Amino acid sequence: MADKGDIGFRVMAGAAAFAGGFVAKKAITLAWKKSTGKEPPTNPESPDVALAEAIGWAVVMGIGMEVARLLATRAAARQWAKGTGELPSHLKIDV
Repeated sequence: MADKGDIGFRVMAGAAAFAGGFVAKKAITLAWKKSTGKEPPTNPESPDVALAEAIGWAVVMGIGMEVARLLATRAAARQWAKGTGELPSHLKIDV
């Protein structure tokens, strides 16, 4: 069972990841519009969307969102370590 510190960090990291994902989606959508000249597909699963466009959007969103989540969680871990003096137990590396 996680201790109170780990639960606090998980809440903090979750909020950071949510905010990072929100910003990333806006940035990726803007970049898609600038590079392709059109709106991103709203429903890439639809057969009315070209397969290449649907795959491209899925790849760009998948990579972009995961990178944003990773960066936000790492930033939250750094802030947590600054405030508490140590990383949460599940992020510590045994040397």
